[in-house]
Amino acid sequence: MIRLLRRFKDLTIEGEKANYYDKISREHRIGEMQQQAKEITEYIKDGDIVLEIAPGAGYLSIELSKLGNYKITGMDISKSLVEICKRNAIKAGVQINFQQGNVSNMPFQSNSFNIIVCVLAFKNFKEPIKALEEMHRVLKPNGLALIMDLNRKASLKATKKVAESMGLKGTSAFFAGAIQKSSAYSRNEFENFISMTAFKDYEIKDSDMGFSIYLKK
Repeated sequence: MIRLLRRFKDLTIEGEKANYYDKISREHRIGEMQQQAKEITEYIKDGDIVLEIAPGAGYLSIELSKLGNYKITGMDISKSLVEICKRNAIKAGVQINFQQGNVSNMPFQSNSFNIIVCVLAFKNFKEPIKALEEMHRVLKPNGLALIMDLNRKASLKATKKVAESMGLKGTSAFFAGAIQKSSAYSRNEFENFISMTAFKDYEIKDSDMGFSIYLKK
């Protein structure tokens, strides 16, 4: 079903669904995002210009901003989530430029960012090849795009853990994990997407639940 819906538009949430997503992210995923932020700092240095695509409620960008002197922009297609991100950044006392935009046609000049980060969101994009092409365009020379997402070939047990990290339990977690798994891409699909873009230097690191994809311009 999600794959069918994605054929017509980028998947997103607005209104009360966005507020609920903020709530479960705040209550269940801050530790996970703190760890992800630490991992990302291995690839950036003070002064770097960072773009997070589809930042959700903004917590990963917020945690990353606490770890170094980075200029961070977060872009999401959801108007509601952008407003939530701005509110959360103010509460956290950090300065991040959150704005609305579509990954297939980003409102940024070419060669603007040292690193692009996209976590658990790439499977929501209607036009994955255009999304990758846009990432390449807005990256600076030698810049890095880091995509972390689920693997369609992951076990249901592994994807259930992702749902549990969002506060779901039992049967609800199982079915939510199954839905996320069905919407994800396989490694072969990602490699096919990449082959149709200007990215030639890349690495894919597998995990139980998915993979991290490193794309260098």
